Amino acid sequence: MTQAEQQYIDLYSQTRQMIAGHSAPVLNALRDKAFEDFKRQGFPSRKVERYKYTDMQELFAPDYGLNINRIDIPVNPYDVFHCDVPNLSTSLYFVVNDQFYKKALPKAQLPEGVVVESLCDAAHNHPDLVAKYYGKIAKTEEDAVTALNTMLAQDGLFVYVPKNVKVDRAIQVVNILRSDVDLMVNRRVLIVMDEGSEAKFLFCDDSADDRHFLGTQVIEAYVGDNAGLDLYCLEQTHEKNTRVSNVYVEQQANSRFNHNVITLRNGVTRNKLDLVFKGEGAECWCNGCVIADHSEHVDNNTLIDHQVGHCDSHELYKYVLDGQAVGAFAGRVLVRHGSQKTTSQETNQNLVMTKTARMYTQPMLEIYADDVKCAHGSTVGQLNDAALFYMQQRGIDEHEAKLLLEFAFVGEVIDQIKLEPLRDRLHHLVEKRFRGELGNCENCRIKK
Repeated sequence: MTQAEQQYIDLYSQTRQMIAGHSAPVLNALRDKAFEDFKRQGFPSRKVERYKYTDMQELFAPDYGLNINRIDIPVNPYDVFHCDVPNLSTSLYFVVNDQFYKKALPKAQLPEGVVVESLCDAAHNHPDLVAKYYGKIAKTEEDAVTALNTMLAQDGLFVYVPKNVKVDRAIQVVNILRSDVDLMVNRRVLIVMDEGSEAKFLFCDDSADDRHFLGTQVIEAYVGDNAGLDLYCLEQTHEKNTRVSNVYVEQQANSRFNHNVITLRNGVTRNKLDLVFKGEGAECWCNGCVIADHSEHVDNNTLIDHQVGHCDSHELYKYVLDGQAVGAFAGRVLVRHGSQKTTSQETNQNLVMTKTARMYTQPMLEIYADDVKCAHGSTVGQLNDAALFYMQQRGIDEHEAKLLLEFAFVGEVIDQIKLEPLRDRLHHLVEKRFRGELGNCENCRIKK
């Protein structure tokens, strides 16, 4: 047992009653099992295949504070709100650290029956619904970080969209990190899309203070028959932020899931996506865009599990790395026995701008069916010299030519976003990021 693991075992053993006392029965019901699963597994070493590119024990070794007593941390979310998207009308919500913000927000315009509220409130108001889905696909016995989050998370966000309800206005959730001391937060999100429902979500990660933050996040998303879910995740934090996010998705027959994860500013980021097809005729698009420099580290790891036939999956991840940045992408597509008529395309393309930046890429196909169309590919390289020369011959200086080529390179991912105002905003932010005009976020008081 390492020191990093022992400190969390001791923490839970000493504060279990306090943690449970500030949470809800549905969440508490899974804590002890998660604790035992965490003790059994410990943090994964780099010998574990899915964690080979990020040292998890090193990330969790520092002694962070936790707000176990749920002390109210004063913050006006609008003062630190940097995820404004012009011309995009959203239903806006805030999560401060890992607590749903309930104060002084205008009433969201949501269709009848749609629920967006604190996970603890949902456990009281809709106990059967939460109990039916909470912790069912985020399996603590299979992932130590998920186990740690499950044993420590005290609240989170719950979203339910009823049968055949279509939410036209995007639901925007701004996750704000706020503290006067170095802090660990454990955020939980549960999204349930009933049969035939549709919704779009924009999750933004912002930092309000120049402190070290360690955040674990577990998102469980259930997409019912003929339902559609778009999930856009945008990270704009700072170099002292460590984010470990595990997203679990279950798709039923003829459902549609669109996932875009954009990392513009960070310290260390480790994103895991586990998606399983449970019903035929479902399809997913999973896209990622990473821009990293200095000593930033971004690791995206995906598993798409085709458990049934007649499903389509599409993955496109692009990285631009500068300075001493480290990027990693590992994507596994599993086509199980009997999953005929499967279509899958997995692509990872990367630009490494300096000799000191590093990119690790590992696309994988594991196929146990014979009537499939599956392909994967990966490239790592630098900007095209011929294209640079062509642009310079036409009066564009070398620096500007490089920026334009970088911008065009990641534009393919940004163009996958279906919300036009968000797509336009991201094009603007990406350009500013390449030009060095974007700190960790627009108008933010923390500058890098």
